[in-house]
Amino acid sequence: MNASGAGQRNNASIDAIHSLPSATELELTTIRYETQPPIPGKLDDPYLVAFSPNDASNPKDWHSRRKWAVTDVLSATGFNRIMVSTIMAPALPLIAQELTMNSTETMMSFSSFVLATAFGPLIIGPLSEVYGRSPILHASNVWFLVWNIACGFANNKHTLIAGRFLAGFGASSIYALRGGVLGDIWTPEQRGKSLGIYILIPLLGAAVGPIIGGFMAGRTTWRWMFWSTSAFQAVMIIASFTSFRETYAPLILKRRAERLRKATGDTRYYTARERMQEKKSVVQVLTKALSRPLRLMLHHPVIQVASLIEAFYYGILYLLLASFADLWTQRYHVSTEMSGLHYIAVAGGELVGSQLGGYVLDAFRRRLVARETDSSLSPEHRLPLIFPSQLIGFVGLLVYGWTAQYHLHWVAVDIGMVVACAGLQMSGMVMHAYVIDAYAEHTSSAQSATQFLTSMTAFLFPLFAPSLYRALGYGWGNTLLVAIGLFPGFPMVYSLWKCGLRWRMNSPSTE
Repeated sequence: MNASGAGQRNNASIDAIHSLPSATELELTTIRYETQPPIPGKLDDPYLVAFSPNDASNPKDWHSRRKWAVTDVLSATGFNRIMVSTIMAPALPLIAQELTMNSTETMMSFSSFVLATAFGPLIIGPLSEVYGRSPILHASNVWFLVWNIACGFANNKHTLIAGRFLAGFGASSIYALRGGVLGDIWTPEQRGKSLGIYILIPLLGAAVGPIIGGFMAGRTTWRWMFWSTSAFQAVMIIASFTSFRETYAPLILKRRAERLRKATGDTRYYTARERMQEKKSVVQVLTKALSRPLRLMLHHPVIQVASLIEAFYYGILYLLLASFADLWTQRYHVSTEMSGLHYIAVAGGELVGSQLGGYVLDAFRRRLVARETDSSLSPEHRLPLIFPSQLIGFVGLLVYGWTAQYHLHWVAVDIGMVVACAGLQMSGMVMHAYVIDAYAEHTSSAQSATQFLTSMTAFLFPLFAPSLYRALGYGWGNTLLVAIGLFPGFPMVYSLWKCGLRWRMNSPSTE
């Protein structure tokens, strides 16, 4: 094709685009850039649809207000979903009495919600990398609302356990989407701040849930725990529909390419993702995507080790959450309402851990960049921060366990819980940041893979919490947890720090 023909084709394309009533000036500017003849040495394919430099439609180049709006909506949605996972804790004895449940069935009604979050992300995460973050978030919001309402109307233990599991399946999308969305819009330099703000609100839900549940159990029926959170969920559905914007870059580019093909009548416009998948059927694309978390778990040592580390922290957190109310009602003989108030210590620890952890993550990275001649750092540079975070958490566990063992003043017990939760929270944030950076192309699938074992421990640890503390007491029980964290745990973190880059280089492709 000669140069004049190419110029006529591009002029006709631009004229056709001018006739589109729905296109914004920003989109027109971007499309003009993409339909101009290639710049020598810059681009050798004028039909490849990609983001231009400083493209405002690129999620990483969005204005900070839009980034924070998306982050805050996702965070608030996560707050309600995680609050529902723990709100039952203070009311478990009352629910067990009304629905005639034994101790195992009672803990199943509490933990089945968390069990579902092990399996949900394995499906939801990959689907968000095919259909985008926005439709998956909206669909899971509605699913969660329906089954959470059903839990409030449960009149037998089987309905309650099943309803909790299905509600947890819908709630699990927050674990699949959080890493993907934050990785879509925030750069590694902003990872600590964005994680600190995002993760604060959902994890506060884990602590606030028992506080609210304690007062509801003492003053009204436990069913209002589900009905009230369902009302809040309805509000969040409206907020997500109005404020959440699609963040998945390949889908944004795909929609742009479709507009170009329609406007110009030229079917040669394509995206890099479309070119990779052009010979694959829908079934093949979905099969590849849905199998990705399993392939990561089976063939990527980084995911395997990171899963074990995250699972231990999360399991301990849920063990503490599930057993904390029993400590106050059975050993300190306080009311159900007052036992719920002690979860303020959990909330305080997570508040300190999330904000301090976010600051330290970004400050540590800035310091390393300033010292290096090459500003590019491997994701493994974040891992040394786990060591001091672990020590803080383990010291808190020992203080909490032994002060409770000797029945010391409640302030000492709560201080131990604050320190334990702060350290565990900081350790978890470091691992989240590492996985997001290490698997930037498929963050949702990678986090779904790590979430499986994490949720399984959160499901299982509360089941043996009563037996652990009954057999060993709070002091030796927590000492055992610290010993497991120190001896097998520290070597795992060290091996990930030293070998993670080599493991990732030798692992199969995530495609």
